[in-house]
Amino acid sequence: MTLLLLAGACLLAVTLGYWSLCAASPYGDCRKCRGMGHALKTDRKGRLKRGKQCRRCQGHGKRIRVGRHLYNLWARIYRAGTAD
Repeated sequence: MTLLLLAGACLLAVTLGYWSLCAASPYGDCRKCRGMGHALKTDRKGRLKRGKQCRRCQGHGKRIRVGRHLYNLWARIYRAGTAD
């Protein structure tokens, strides 16, 4: 019984932690470009140079978190259902 209680407490802590992260910082770094907004390329001499703009984040380097996206969907549906 204590193991089940411990697992439930850990799950609750992780859920509340992610919820607070989504509330405090709704945007995270893009996973494809790692928050840079573009790819890095090397020229023929081996020096780094700017590559193409990231297609996932359109060059911003930030993407909305999954939890915040789900909250936005829920809020939009709730507002549409209660509008007079």
